[in-house]
Amino acid sequence: MPIHYEIADHIVTITIDRPERKNAMDMEHFTDLADSWRRFRDDPDVWVAIVTGVGSAFCTGADLKTFIPQVTGQLPKPENWKPVNGVHAVLKDLEIFKPIIAAVNGDCVAGGMEMLGGTDIRIATPNARFGVLEPKRGLFAGGGTTVRLPRQIPFPAAMEFLLTADLIGAEQAFAMGLLNRIVPPEELMATALEYARRITANAPLAVQATKQSVLQGLAMNLPEAYQNERQLAGVVFATEDAKEGPRAFAEKRPPRWQGK
Repeated sequence: MPIHYEIADHIVTITIDRPERKNAMDMEHFTDLADSWRRFRDDPDVWVAIVTGVGSAFCTGADLKTFIPQVTGQLPKPENWKPVNGVHAVLKDLEIFKPIIAAVNGDCVAGGMEMLGGTDIRIATPNARFGVLEPKRGLFAGGGTTVRLPRQIPFPAAMEFLLTADLIGAEQAFAMGLLNRIVPPEELMATALEYARRITANAPLAVQATKQSVLQGLAMNLPEAYQNERQLAGVVFATEDAKEGPRAFAEKRPPRWQGK
């Protein structure tokens, strides 16, 4: 399978394994990736995801040699293809309030950039490159980048990045706030796992409510966002984990989270 899904200790690692096409995807692979994200969203025993690629690329989006001909009817579409799969594959219009970590091992362009915008923590190797290249092909980045990027990094940096459609290196991406860290290639996955384990040390429902409050609050005015935050707080304080956390602290032991 070109999309690998491996679970250990409440963490799933989703790996795009199509190095011969620089991890570009046709309709079949978009569907597999979308299915992986939905599986992660719906599994209560998996609390954090790491997404990465094989070879010299993280993800280069749609495979122009197959995906576009499939869209235009020059090549047949898979029987199970639904346009929503392309959207969900890049984490657009798919409400996932569990944390997602991107381990960027190489080129992250086009649909790869769209997916990156749907992740929460981003680690890259020094050779990673980033770009919204669609305008250079006469295309449009409709998977969320034009909406999410100006909300995630300073406006002038986002507009330069989007309008020039230039490739930028990891150091420049880090300087503009697109990345959390740059690490040597041999440390990439270990660093991603370290972040994931630091997150899974916390109560999963509290973590998910925190992300939910942030994402939903960005689309609300302040009074609405505060009201939403209060509602989420009420839900979290009513959980068993909200009782376990203080109890474990008082008993000087690690908490045993139940996710309920």
